[in-house]
Amino acid sequence: MIVALLNQKGGVGKTTLALHLAGLWARQGRRVTLIDADPQGSALDWSEQRARAGLPRLFGVVGLARDTLHREAPELARDADHIVIDGPPRVAGLLRSALLAADLVLVPALPSPFDGWASGEMLTLLAEARVFRPQIVARFVLNRCAARTIIARETAVALADHEPPALTTTIGQRVVFADAARSGRLVFDVDGHSRAAREISALAAEIRSLVR
Repeated sequence: MIVALLNQKGGVGKTTLALHLAGLWARQGRRVTLIDADPQGSALDWSEQRARAGLPRLFGVVGLARDTLHREAPELARDADHIVIDGPPRVAGLLRSALLAADLVLVPALPSPFDGWASGEMLTLLAEARVFRPQIVARFVLNRCAARTIIARETAVALADHEPPALTTTIGQRVVFADAARSGRLVFDVDGHSRAAREISALAAEIRSLVR
């Protein structure tokens, strides 16, 4: 399975979610490779920080920030159970290539009014990719949701009838995600029974129900 986390809007948590999904699947015994398709290389930086901290390597991280991704990712998938793509912001060629590589596209979005979380260009690129690969599954995933806020509930309701729709699972706004990332860790390294860890586990379970 190739899962791509894509959104042209920066700061929505693509890298955090990509790393945690890859880490969870690796902890479950899956062979996982994360493709860092962001020219900023945040996932590669995280991997280097983890190595410096002497923490065990859970999965491989490969830098492939180029528009041949749709040809290279399936090659890497031959030796992996899951490929996770951490996508780039605002690079149409790379986004298009990542879309064509993916079985499932997750679009992380912050709970906010309709003022930019759903990029029209992103949805256009998705529609174009489906001309060539109509089997692509796509979902929004609400990230950094403050508990019991009206705006989060309103955004979830609005996305329920949207295309693509939103996943049922939402990810909370939790300091542990940022603290873990800075040290090359995952929330599972900090506390495997925390609410943050349970949210990532629920996200992975919902993904499994979409793509087998």
